[in-house]
Amino acid sequence: MKGKLQWLGIAFVVIMAAASPGSTAEIKGTAEIKKSAKIISPGEGTYIIGPEDVLFIHVWREEALSRAVPVRADGKISMPIVDDIQAAGLTPMELKNVLTEKFRNYIDNPTISVIVTEANSFRIFVSGQVRNPGIFRLRSETSLLQIIPMAGGFTEWADQKKIVILRKVNGKDTRMTVNYKKIVENPNGDSDVVLKPGDTVIVP
Repeated sequence: MKGKLQWLGIAFVVIMAAASPGSTAEIKGTAEIKKSAKIISPGEGTYIIGPEDVLFIHVWREEALSRAVPVRADGKISMPIVDDIQAAGLTPMELKNVLTEKFRNYIDNPTISVIVTEANSFRIFVSGQVRNPGIFRLRSETSLLQIIPMAGGFTEWADQKKIVILRKVNGKDTRMTVNYKKIVENPNGDSDVVLKPGDTVIVP
């Protein structure tokens, strides 16, 4: 009898999963966002440089070349000797490698460091049923689980199971529905989503 009840329970779960609602477009958007997003792992900390960021470029033993530079709207920075360099879209480490190769033509064994002093390009938009909706400028990698408290938490009418994340992936608008309660119940799992610059979080 016990085995029969277990079998019936499994069958019920399978039937309910097959009957779960969800459009093909939304499922496709979810897959694209998950592909573009990284899941938080301990020790990770990559930042993608963007327009309006301010960087400090230090060239060891070359103080005349070391300086703070803004990332222009076209994504480039201007440095002495090497002129304009594309910075937006790169991590600080990647930009360091590019600058090292550029300066190698003028300096023997250049040692360069890149520090993001103002992360102005990392903006997240939060709207809907949160206490403090608005634009949030972030200085480091932030997840959905972290942004909600920054927005003051949910209002009493919020549907925490159907939070929507809007994002551009390869120039296309994508939409993902996330169950916030599931993330809270399993904080060490892989359900939390790392937010990217320009994301819009909507709490219905």
